[in-house]
Amino acid sequence: MVFLRRTMLVRYLLLSAMLALLLFISSFWLPQGGVRDCGSAWQPCLIFYHQTPKPLLVPEEWAEPGGALPLIKECPGQSFQAWRLLLHLKSSLTDKDDILLEPYLQGWDQLLNFMESLGTMVSFFSQKVKEKVVLIRDLSLKHSAEAHGNRGPADNSRLQTPASFGLKTGVYRSVRSMVEAELKTGVVNFSRRTDSGCRTLLRLHRSLLWLKLMLEGLAEGPDADGRFKTPGELSRDAYKVALAPHHHWVLRQAAELVFLALPDRQYFLQLVCVQKQHEAAPVLRIIIHALTLVHAQTQRILAEHDMLELP
Repeated sequence: MVFLRRTMLVRYLLLSAMLALLLFISSFWLPQGGVRDCGSAWQPCLIFYHQTPKPLLVPEEWAEPGGALPLIKECPGQSFQAWRLLLHLKSSLTDKDDILLEPYLQGWDQLLNFMESLGTMVSFFSQKVKEKVVLIRDLSLKHSAEAHGNRGPADNSRLQTPASFGLKTGVYRSVRSMVEAELKTGVVNFSRRTDSGCRTLLRLHRSLLWLKLMLEGLAEGPDADGRFKTPGELSRDAYKVALAPHHHWVLRQAAELVFLALPDRQYFLQLVCVQKQHEAAPVLRIIIHALTLVHAQTQRILAEHDMLELP
């Protein structure tokens, strides 16, 4: 009994410390620059800027059978733009049986905008994702510098600019070329953690599944009782499938705070420039379809090389 009480006490202390640290870190998190229309620290914040609307021509093969193609256009007043996300995802699929890394990471730039627009607490997830995006870009820049005879440290000031990544050739051109190159050079380790591009990509791959599953829930209609699940419930369900199996107990408990702090469903609909659920469903399904194609192709490449459980 004494041992059980001590174990429970240690768990509570660890959880309290984790939550305190999470709140402390979140207090320093700031969204992107611009004129902001923000609520409290626990509520979402829209970033305003002006840009000429630019509708995206969605590929016909992405449309639902018998359904009309939705018009994906610029959504004023926010950093996340669905048409930009779709453009990058489509570009990443240009090569057959592969994923181009530059547009893939640019797609993640938009997904980060999406995550960060949901409020300060979501930085618990978005900050880790951002670090992984930067790491792959850093590896690419480092390899490019070494290939051109410059073995000095990469210019970190360039890492924040997606355009600086713009490598059209080299080992970090695509997922397949990166995997093959890192296996050849021994960068990937199957028994211990390394900061390889493959391991980092696997973590992004799991996070992409989490977002895809959450959006699938948002696109669904009400249950038998006419009730829509809240975004917090949908995120929790997706997290249990995609990320929780790979997180330790303290992180899983801390993630619960994030789900409680998510905005309501109406806010998510506004992020894709609609007001009603029936308007959102076609747009969300197009996004989900694109995410599914990218996720499935990445999954195949990682599975071919037994990389789905890298430590």
